[in-house]
Amino acid sequence: MSKVVSASDAVARIADDAVVTVSSSSALGCPDFVLKALGARFDAEGHPRNLTTIHPIAAGDMYGVKGVDYIAKDGLLARILGGSYPSGPSFKPMPDIWKMIVENQVAAYNVPSGVLFDMTREAAANRPGVLTKVGMETFVDPKRQGCAMNDLAAETPIVSRVEFAGDTWLHFPNVVPNVAIIRATTADEFGNLTYENEGAYLGALEQAICVRNHGGLVIAQVSRVSKRGSLRPHDVRVPGHLVDCIVIDANQKQTCETQYDPAISGQIMRPWDSFALADQGVEKVIARRAAMELRPGMTANLGFGISALVPRILLEEGQPEAVTWTIEQGAVGGMPLTGFAFGCASNADAFVPSPQQFIYFQGGGFDVSFLSFLEVDVEGNVNVSKLGKKPYLTAGCGGFVDIVSGAKKIVFSGWFEAGAQVEMSDQGINIAAPGKFSKMVQEVEHVTFSGHRARELGQEVIYVTERCVMRLGENGLIATEIMPGIDADKDIIAASDGRVSVAEDATIMPLSLLAEAPMGWGV
Repeated sequence: MSKVVSASDAVARIADDAVVTVSSSSALGCPDFVLKALGARFDAEGHPRNLTTIHPIAAGDMYGVKGVDYIAKDGLLARILGGSYPSGPSFKPMPDIWKMIVENQVAAYNVPSGVLFDMTREAAANRPGVLTKVGMETFVDPKRQGCAMNDLAAETPIVSRVEFAGDTWLHFPNVVPNVAIIRATTADEFGNLTYENEGAYLGALEQAICVRNHGGLVIAQVSRVSKRGSLRPHDVRVPGHLVDCIVIDANQKQTCETQYDPAISGQIMRPWDSFALADQGVEKVIARRAAMELRPGMTANLGFGISALVPRILLEEGQPEAVTWTIEQGAVGGMPLTGFAFGCASNADAFVPSPQQFIYFQGGGFDVSFLSFLEVDVEGNVNVSKLGKKPYLTAGCGGFVDIVSGAKKIVFSGWFEAGAQVEMSDQGINIAAPGKFSKMVQEVEHVTFSGHRARELGQEVIYVTERCVMRLGENGLIATEIMPGIDADKDIIAASDGRVSVAEDATIMPLSLLAEAPMGWGV
């Protein structure tokens, strides 16, 4: 008997007060068609009401895949736990989910993506929640915000500090989902799911197991259906006995702004010369200096922002396969994509389910992580997760907190000042006019990375900017390398109001970083 139903019939089975876990990463793998039907049912019937939703990675974007915004309605959504949220530029309208968060209409939490996957696994096995060190001394810690994004969330804490086996841990009790909304490419009539056109597996299998183990409802959105028995068993990522309903959306996008690209799903391999190089400019210079921390044979994690340009630096140097890249959505190797397609990779060696990728990250198995920053303070703390004035300019922490918790070495990249007039030549960088404000602040608005804990753990931490390279010392931020053309007293010390000091033995970075030609990486 076929499990194919309409989207409206599938969401009609979701009861009031349900806890719904959604598999997605922005537009990548987003079951947008089902979420749209869920919002439409509420508009028509006023049900289901008071849902809790769990999003290990954001559902939807700001560029045509609404995702969670379809259900961001007062009365429908009561509580949301998200590793990340839709984000974008300030000229775009604020997403509806952010309006609800800012206006205190929904209890909203920003929980590290890996921890949310951990919670899924522990709830599935009926274990008593997650014990973890991930997020200690950051906004995740109940000593600070305890993941709460607004006052309504703060009224009902979801994490506590506990003592166990002679040590202090963060404890996240189970939040047990009874509905899962997931996505794949193909389902057979029984509900076996394959992912041949997808750019990642994400956490759909774990989410389906968790819901099935608690007697719940699993809805799978796919682009097509085949006869039972027609799918190769090795290709099936979610077996049909875990799936209750199949909903067909023949027009589902592969990811943001992309209907379908076979290179994203690993069905073809692109020539290396088909990838665009980083544009010449200051951000490329920053990415080049960050790339100098790499050595052939390393495995490196990669985040959004300027850091996402680092693979393009190695591409320009003629060594695109010298380093194995790993990203939280699950791609291993190949060329991580930038812009709208961030979270995908072409020419990947493998796709790993996100929950397993996060086990690797939390355990610190990689050599170095390249991440970006919004602001850094005198303690070396980094904020990437909150901007009070324009909250939707950041997606939240995503996998950032999981990654930095176990990393041996972290390279942060970003601008020293916001809005400065910067002139660049092959001889140096000149700050022609100061910016609106320094990103080197006295105290960050949100602690997404704890400098104090990094020192305790002995992590190597580097901050790369257009003016200098700073290192995390015992007494704060110390500039150890100066960009050619930069006046250390004026452009670093004074521009940061003395929050950054300059080492007596500070060196000048090589002019090759500024050149049009390849810089000679690995030589």
